[in-house]
Amino acid sequence: MSLLSVENVSRHFGNLCAVNDVSLAVQAGELRAIIGPNGAGKTTFFNLISGFFQPTAGRILFNGNDITSLPPHRRVAMGMARTFQITEVFPELSVHDNVRIPVEIESGHRLSPWTSHADAAKVRDRVDELITMGGLGAKASRLVGELPLGDQRTTEIIMSLALRPRLLLLDEPTAGMGDQETYDITQLIRKLHKDQALSMVLIEHDMRVIFQLAQRIMVLAEGRVLAEGTPAEIAASDAVQAAYLGKSA
Repeated sequence: MSLLSVENVSRHFGNLCAVNDVSLAVQAGELRAIIGPNGAGKTTFFNLISGFFQPTAGRILFNGNDITSLPPHRRVAMGMARTFQITEVFPELSVHDNVRIPVEIESGHRLSPWTSHADAAKVRDRVDELITMGGLGAKASRLVGELPLGDQRTTEIIMSLALRPRLLLLDEPTAGMGDQETYDITQLIRKLHKDQALSMVLIEHDMRVIFQLAQRIMVLAEGRVLAEGTPAEIAASDAVQAAYLGKSA
């Protein structure tokens, strides 16, 4: 059984069909990528998976459960997390406090008027563990808004891990970054996938990142699946080269 199964999903906005009969199966522990030109429907497809949009047709299963009509927070509670194209952090708070908030939510202490010393220690340990995982130990007390984009994105990713997801959706994790930041984020994603056995699906424009990380790639064009396969198969596809890479078929 697939961890995530998207079955013949479509999404219409009036007369516009943004996603047209798209299916995707992600196995536990798999790292998948979705690529395609601007306007191909990639982010809309992510919004369907994460519950921000409801499909016009088709259904979505997560760990065998039909989640097609569930809102985003219910999907998060079931083990799905997501990052966004525009980094979603609290810039006026420190790295430590940004991570502490979702850790407290996951532990059930966010709205508690009283927390035992033992529970508080568990929260601190989990925050420290995540910050170390992201390589941000030396910057834990820094305001996130003062940090470079790569560190802000790293903070967002480790915040999403605080909820202990089984599936992580990454929407253009290296967007706007220079070469070193791109390398650092790529290494972080690889580490999380290997060490945490985390299932991942990422949207990405940087082909260097895609071909270094992905086990399988799905190519969208005009809302439809143009091709799907291993990185080698996608690189050799004449249809992908013509429609996406700008080469003649």
